[in-house]
Amino acid sequence: MKIIEVIADAGHKDTIHGLAEQYEVSDIWCGPVNEDGRISVKLLLDDDNRQAVLDSLQSLLQASDNAKIIVSPVEAVLPKAAEKQEDKKENQKKARAAVTREEIYSAVEVNSRLHRDYILLVILSSIVASAGLLENNVAVIIGAMVIAPLLGPIIAFAFGTSLGDRELVLSSLSTIVTGISVAITVAYVTGLIWPAQNITQELLLRTDINYAGTVIALASGAAASLSLVTGLSSVLVGVMVAVALMPPAVTIGLMLSDNSYDYAIGAVMLLAVNIVCINLSAKLVFLLKGIQPRTWIETKKARQSRTLYLLVWITLLLLLIAMIYLRHRAVPA
Repeated sequence: MKIIEVIADAGHKDTIHGLAEQYEVSDIWCGPVNEDGRISVKLLLDDDNRQAVLDSLQSLLQASDNAKIIVSPVEAVLPKAAEKQEDKKENQKKARAAVTREEIYSAVEVNSRLHRDYILLVILSSIVASAGLLENNVAVIIGAMVIAPLLGPIIAFAFGTSLGDRELVLSSLSTIVTGISVAITVAYVTGLIWPAQNITQELLLRTDINYAGTVIALASGAAASLSLVTGLSSVLVGVMVAVALMPPAVTIGLMLSDNSYDYAIGAVMLLAVNIVCINLSAKLVFLLKGIQPRTWIETKKARQSRTLYLLVWITLLLLLIAMIYLRHRAVPA
């Protein structure tokens, strides 16, 4: 459950109450009229109708310059409301997001920004991953995966294309490209300073991709996006480890510093497959969960961009699978 607080002109009070009755919100209460003529109205809502109420409130208040809508979490409500068994079963069948579009946007928009802390985390995780790969230390590599911030902007990119939000798409894309470029550069410099005595097993694992890795990347992308729409953000830590974005990026730099270009190409393919699969599966999850813009004209634009991006990702995935097949055939038995 969440509390939606509406701060708007007192003249909107009756309309807000009417919306509350229409959507059968759990509870509603109002504060006194302030000196500026505004009033605070709070609504207690369940997950199943929160998005519809938010959309209606935004449509109602879009012409009001001084109106605000605030969404706050609720830890517990006592006494617990009784729920009919039939209603409970019906709510369990609904395939709706447990969090609203606006809540998801707030979560992913932060991860799409390019800032100094993001660059610093990429540098540190690249150094840790380089050490783990060169020393063949699995625990150190896993640590690098957890602190690497590369997954966030990729999910933000997929979410932005689902909404047709050009600003979020461009911001995420810039952050993704910068992060990967920094990781490869740091690994390249590390490889020059600390040259590998031999190519370790952990390095070799990041220079090749098989069909099982493709399935894992697809499942990881779906899990990451599903964790956002259901509010289970703790799942993201496991996804960071499973999808392994930082190790192949670092492997590219290390192999380039060693002039092992064939291995570097294999790492590039692994990284590309992971990124494409994450975007493709994330977009499918957002589509199935009904994540779309609020107004019909924005929805129409988003539908066009969504179709285009889906075709692009599917085409890229098929090309990569074909390249994997040809690469494996070229390797002598």
